[in-house]
Amino acid sequence: MDEVEFMRGRVYGAEHDDPGPRAGRVYAQLVGGPLDGLLLDITDLTEQERVRGVSLPTEIGRYGPGGRSSYAPRPDEPRRFDWRGDAL
Repeated sequence: MDEVEFMRGRVYGAEHDDPGPRAGRVYAQLVGGPLDGLLLDITDLTEQERVRGVSLPTEIGRYGPGGRSSYAPRPDEPRRFDWRGDAL
């Protein structure tokens, strides 16, 4: 199994031994970029934070360790966050 397949269905930031979604939480699917296919727990984000999008630390983006990947919700599908690019 390659890295991309291994990560599908996992929650961003979850422990490796407990990677799945939890009941009672709200998730958005990350689409595109280095975190494609991961789920992001958006339960505790305010409405403003959800609309603005997120910048997530990742070691597998363009800039490697210390880099971040930006994702923003689709206007017509707020539970799908599209990749906007990588930054330091």
